[in-house]
Amino acid sequence: MIEKTITCIECPKGCRITVCVDGSKISETSGYGCPRGRTYAENEIVCPRRVLTTTVRKSDGSVVPVKTDKPVKKSEIFDLMAKINKIIVDGKVSINDIIYRNITENINLIATDNK
Repeated sequence: MIEKTITCIECPKGCRITVCVDGSKISETSGYGCPRGRTYAENEIVCPRRVLTTTVRKSDGSVVPVKTDKPVKKSEIFDLMAKINKIIVDGKVSINDIIYRNITENINLIATDNK
């Protein structure tokens, strides 16, 4: 059995959560202060995900800040960045405009500023 301790980022409390992994299964989770913490810790061990924030280029040479509208698998971030780096946006962009629909797993890349 392997024990992993992580710090929860779901709320400001920053609980230190211990997850016991037996083979490929989670056998015990302790130290969480709320159900969100337990879910976060277990997901972090099984399949960590992050909201990806970056920029895309516009045809006029400026950039537009963007993010994924849902967390993506950490293991896919470099492949997504390679795809994002090829995107060039034309025209005006507004907050929450979809820059790239279904960039991965029904996750959209959206603008986070008006440009």
